[in-house]
Amino acid sequence: MLKIADVIEFKGNPCDFVWKSDCTNFNSLTQLIVHESQEAVFFMNGQALDLFGPGRHTLETQNLPIIGKLFNRLVGDKTPFHCEVYFINKTEQMSDIKWGTSDRIEYIDPTYKFPLSIGLSGEMSVHVDDSRKLLVKLVGTKTAWTVEDLKLFFRAFLMTRIKSYIAQSMRSNAISIFELDEHLISFSQSLNRLLMPDFADYGVCLDRFFITGIKKPDGEQQYEKFKELHFRQYADIAEAKLKQQTDIIFAQTEAQKLIIDSKAQATKRATEGYTYQQERGFDVASEVARNEAVGQFTNLGVGLGTMAGVGGAVAGTVGSAMSDALNITNTTPSPSVCTKCNASIPANSKFCLACGERVEKTASDNMITCPSCGKTVAKGKFCLECGHKLIIVCSKCSKEIIPGAKFCLECGEKI
Repeated sequence: MLKIADVIEFKGNPCDFVWKSDCTNFNSLTQLIVHESQEAVFFMNGQALDLFGPGRHTLETQNLPIIGKLFNRLVGDKTPFHCEVYFINKTEQMSDIKWGTSDRIEYIDPTYKFPLSIGLSGEMSVHVDDSRKLLVKLVGTKTAWTVEDLKLFFRAFLMTRIKSYIAQSMRSNAISIFELDEHLISFSQSLNRLLMPDFADYGVCLDRFFITGIKKPDGEQQYEKFKELHFRQYADIAEAKLKQQTDIIFAQTEAQKLIIDSKAQATKRATEGYTYQQERGFDVASEVARNEAVGQFTNLGVGLGTMAGVGGAVAGTVGSAMSDALNITNTTPSPSVCTKCNASIPANSKFCLACGERVEKTASDNMITCPSCGKTVAKGKFCLECGHKLIIVCSKCSKEIIPGAKFCLECGEKI
């Protein structure tokens, strides 16, 4: 029975990347079946004429039934009209396509300008982009081309290009070897872009290109020296920042403590009924009282007063400060005596301290006898001779009372 047409479809192995149909020199009207994820290339007389995608297709050749038989007998039963079909797998090939540099790559580190050598390895995935180009430039006349053949070819193919591309990419992107790990994704993408035109020459698209391993020159003296310097700079910066933050926290803490202490002092003064200026006056008076040469300090005021041509203003200032601090008046006191018992009466007394007789104010009201040293001194809060405190408070009227008095000068309350 005369065979009019054939049916051609893929009958190769699943691992075949390219498979040539064993049905050749078929007649016109032959049916071509192409599956999804495949392409078929129709060759006639040594030329790739048509490219077929998924579906059923009718092929037209120069081989005709009956007439072709008669014509073939004239050439020894061999048709001069040769035709064949290749099936190409268009899926992305990701099954363990690994790559790696066969030896170390020498280059100059772009940051520290010292020579070093590294090794890289990784994985990649590809798919056929131009079936005609792949068959013509890569497969040739082979009846099958497996995924393993694809891996072997592109591993060797990469070795001729990857070294120069790695050095070029690290230099152009200024990636130091110490920063390579953190830039691994961008570095892989950069190499992918550089390699894509080379793969496209074979009709193959480089879909993904990954760097998964970096072999650094650990142990080499020069590399270890620069490695220590690189990480030391970041450690020093981090340490300086930490110290700066610590100093700021410490300063803020001290400032807060000062504010709290100031508020506590202000509350204490308000509770006890005196101001900061009064407190400083007490301190000055106490210091003067403890000074054994207090008389010399008074002479100093007199001396400043005599230097009117040179420092009159200074003398007045010192005298005023002393008067405010010690709470004394500039009026020279005169002694006062009780008209009933002839006892000495302190300045500003309304009653005699000895007999309680009401007295009239005299010039001696501004003088007081210190109960500690017995000296007659100007009325104030402290004795000008020994520094003893002269003022106490009456329990009845809360008025100031001279120490040693038997009665309150305001209300006559017995002390």
